[in-house]
Amino acid sequence: MGDSSLFSLDGKVAVVTGGNGGIGLGIARGLARAGAAVAVVGRRADKLAAAVKELEALGATAAGLACDLADPAEIAALPDRVVERFGRLDILVNNAGTNIRKRPEDLELAEWHQVMDANLTSVFLCAKACYPQMKRAGGGKIINNGSMLSIFGAPWAPVYGASKGGVVQLTKSLAAAWAADNIQVNCVLPGWIDTELTRKARDQVAGLHDNVIAGTFARRWGRPEDFEGVAAFLASAASDYITGVALPVDGGFSVSLLPVAPD
Repeated sequence: MGDSSLFSLDGKVAVVTGGNGGIGLGIARGLARAGAAVAVVGRRADKLAAAVKELEALGATAAGLACDLADPAEIAALPDRVVERFGRLDILVNNAGTNIRKRPEDLELAEWHQVMDANLTSVFLCAKACYPQMKRAGGGKIINNGSMLSIFGAPWAPVYGASKGGVVQLTKSLAAAWAADNIQVNCVLPGWIDTELTRKARDQVAGLHDNVIAGTFARRWGRPEDFEGVAAFLASAASDYITGVALPVDGGFSVSLLPVAPD
């Protein structure tokens, strides 16, 4: 029998930004199943309440915290709110993000800043804000949500790809800076996951669905639940010697040279 405590998050407290839906909620479920108390951060009260209810149904302690990640002051206050509610802060998942699908020649500067602030600046600010609590606790885990568009280029995703490439490089810098504080910082790179955002993409990008299926070894779109296990692993003691890594969670899409042969 293995030692299940290696993967246990009992007694740990996790913060998941954008944890009230999609991949974020999948990650929150994985952390909750492993024993963590989870603070779900988002803007919409109805979605926060539904997410908390779902996590509590798994037996977890959970709370929804409204926070505008475009407001540096609200981000700075977030760790104290978590500690006030749960007593500590051990795990930060920077999942919140957005996208504006336009070719570079059509993208406005304001749109560039909107996506960069949501996808990259908020990751920096959340990590910086949570760092003192993790250092005080003797260690912690940070999991950033990148994208396979940090690897590939797409004509309709110049700012999204740039922001997610930045997340990967920021992950490496944070891992280097905070290793001495026993804080491991890693990044997941979601492939084509069936979420509200990608459903919009399927409406906007002709042939996307068929191309995704053809280029994915798993022969299906990913699901938010595909992130439950990897999140629990990267948040647990089982990954203490892993830091600065960008891990694709994509069913093989990023290593598929040619379309997968039909069955």
